[in-house]
Amino acid sequence: MNNQFRGFLVTQSEDDRFIGRVVEQEFDRLPDNDVLIRVHYSSLNYKDALSAKGNRGVTRNFPHIPGIDAMGIAVKSKSDRIAKDTPVLVTGFDLGMNTWGGLSEYICVPVDWIVPLPEGLTLEEAAILGTAGLTAALSVDALQARIQPNAGDILVTGATGGVGSLSVAILAKLGYSVVAATGKSDRDEFLKTIGARETIDRQELDDTTKKALLKGRWAGAIDTVGGNILGTIARSLQYGGVVTACGLVAGDRLTTTVYPFILRGINLIGIDSVQCPLALRLSMWEKLASEWKPDDLRTMVTAIGLSQLPESIEKILQGQITGRILVDLAKH
Repeated sequence: MNNQFRGFLVTQSEDDRFIGRVVEQEFDRLPDNDVLIRVHYSSLNYKDALSAKGNRGVTRNFPHIPGIDAMGIAVKSKSDRIAKDTPVLVTGFDLGMNTWGGLSEYICVPVDWIVPLPEGLTLEEAAILGTAGLTAALSVDALQARIQPNAGDILVTGATGGVGSLSVAILAKLGYSVVAATGKSDRDEFLKTIGARETIDRQELDDTTKKALLKGRWAGAIDTVGGNILGTIARSLQYGGVVTACGLVAGDRLTTTVYPFILRGINLIGIDSVQCPLALRLSMWEKLASEWKPDDLRTMVTAIGLSQLPESIEKILQGQITGRILVDLAKH
């Protein structure tokens, strides 16, 4: 093992700008946790981009290495649960937030954060899925428990994003009729390729009337954007409908009334993949490695190296990314 490793280090300048560069780091900069992992693949998520831009709601202290996903091989372990040379994946918890993350050749994390790589997935495939895949799986799991495929259309918002596109693909594989909402009209072909029956403009979901209930259009929905769009969906669900919520790029306020809940018996289910308990996490990854694994994972990804992160960070913040960004640590 070399004495140094490469990582995408974000530093704060004297004029309060945040600058990310690929630099060599000493191993003693890593925390002294249970398992040292040689990272083969990571991914770029919206939260990583926020961290790279100095968002204090994500990362409090700098210098910092973002990266909420890391897939690689355990090279040192103090735990009996994860042996040396085990292929593993880490998503969520504090990784990439205030603990140095996966946009780096090495991470050192508590053993309770680690999932052994399930049979049926390569490290590359696990990174394509990443936090987005786990969030999509938790959303589909909550919806599947209450809504059968023959119940009607399932809406997915933010459908060209990581969670949205993976939700579309998983739902379609399970036999659901998926309607994908997006603000990118030029991505219709992509969405239909991964399983959407129909695409709609997201503006159709931004109702500003004062109506307590709208026409019952959706049997269920996976919402990744929040704000008034989530409120519109809640008022547009059929009787007994379900909407899962996991994002807030369209706003953090939910505007609705109690009427959809007490007159239509709808369910609003919050989804969190960050602190998801290990048993549920293991269950979701087993499904993602088998019957829920999208057939077209590699059509949903753009692969980059650490040096290409600055450009991709700007694009993801501007909503210009379709699908997933895979970070290959072997690329320069």
